[in-house]
Amino acid sequence: MQIQDLRPKISNRKKKRVGRGSGSGHGKTSTRGHKGAGQRKGSPHYIGLEGGNVPYLRKIPKRGFSSKHAVSFQIVNLDDIMKRLKDKKEITPRELKEANLIDNVSKPVKVLARLQGKLSFKATFKAHKFSKKAEELITNSGGKAEWLGR
Repeated sequence: MQIQDLRPKISNRKKKRVGRGSGSGHGKTSTRGHKGAGQRKGSPHYIGLEGGNVPYLRKIPKRGFSSKHAVSFQIVNLDDIMKRLKDKKEITPRELKEANLIDNVSKPVKVLARLQGKLSFKATFKAHKFSKKAEELITNSGGKAEWLGR
């Protein structure tokens, strides 16, 4: 076999040609059946149509509210940072990504204060948001908490 012998994969199934006479096997009603809305033009209707009944999706109750302006933060705890990034002087989202503490550098990061005791190293933390306790622990250890804009 050579490159010129290659052909694109063609489906085994032939296109159904409807309305081409009774000899085709798809004549007369053209595979639409007898009478009813499904046989008329303008069919098929939307999924969930139940004839004259109220559709199921309109029957079930709707609860709550989802804001289209909601921001979801990637959360990082100080104890995880302390385990993996002790030797760094500046901790940014890029360093957190390299240490596999966050998934995406472009999404906002929030630093939380889950930590036993005190922060044992001094560093500049750059994140989009800090909890009050986390910011307090960072400044008490001699470091800085810098807020990044969104």
